[in-house]
Amino acid sequence: MTKDHISINRDVWQNDAENWVASGERLWASEPQWGIWGLPDVDLRLLPDDMTGLAAVELGCGTGYVSGWMARRGAEVTAIDVSAAQLATARRLATETGAEITFLEGNAEATGLPDAAFDFAISEYGAAIWCRPEIWLREAWRLLRPGGRLVFLGNHPLSIICTPLNGAPCEPVLHRRYRGLWGADWTEVEIDPSGVTFNLTMADWFALFQEIGFQVTGYQELYAPEDVDELRCWVPADWAKGYPNEQVWSLQKPD
Repeated sequence: MTKDHISINRDVWQNDAENWVASGERLWASEPQWGIWGLPDVDLRLLPDDMTGLAAVELGCGTGYVSGWMARRGAEVTAIDVSAAQLATARRLATETGAEITFLEGNAEATGLPDAAFDFAISEYGAAIWCRPEIWLREAWRLLRPGGRLVFLGNHPLSIICTPLNGAPCEPVLHRRYRGLWGADWTEVEIDPSGVTFNLTMADWFALFQEIGFQVTGYQELYAPEDVDELRCWVPADWAKGYPNEQVWSLQKPD
């Protein structure tokens, strides 16, 4: 993959930012919920219940609602995103809710933030899918203090290889090779073109974590709830009741 994914993905989010304002407003006002199905944090436990005294960073914050949730739990939050338009929404909603969050416009692969400055890092989509894993995960490692935790949620590899090459919704058919999976280029698909996203095979994720030094402390595969029956993004609920469309990795930098 040789395209300039950072510029491509920045343009995607700049141009699409207005379509995410309403969902950002809704999520800022909600209790923490995750992924396209809005699965409750009481079940997934992606955030510590009490983040008082923790320095936290969100890598690829979009409209900033995850940062808002962390601030609400007592964290000192820094959030970075590549899209100025998305950050404008995030800053407005932080001001309206009284959340003190430092928002930065920049690339999560090279944040410019100090070494070992954070206790907790998170990405729901954001860097987790729009940045090269071998680069942004090393950046997250650099930002974390010894003992610091990283949690990230993104597409499950099955959701990539079960998506038709024209960008149509997922189906129970394999359309791409799993071996050597790096992600997918959605810029020129026929249906709902967007940017360049990244993913790995399970073996390659584990190999990368080991190479960097992260310890895996948890892993979750996420499915659509049984009472949902609709298409969200490009994922039909019926497909996602039998196949995981999202995954959550919980990692720790050793003391």
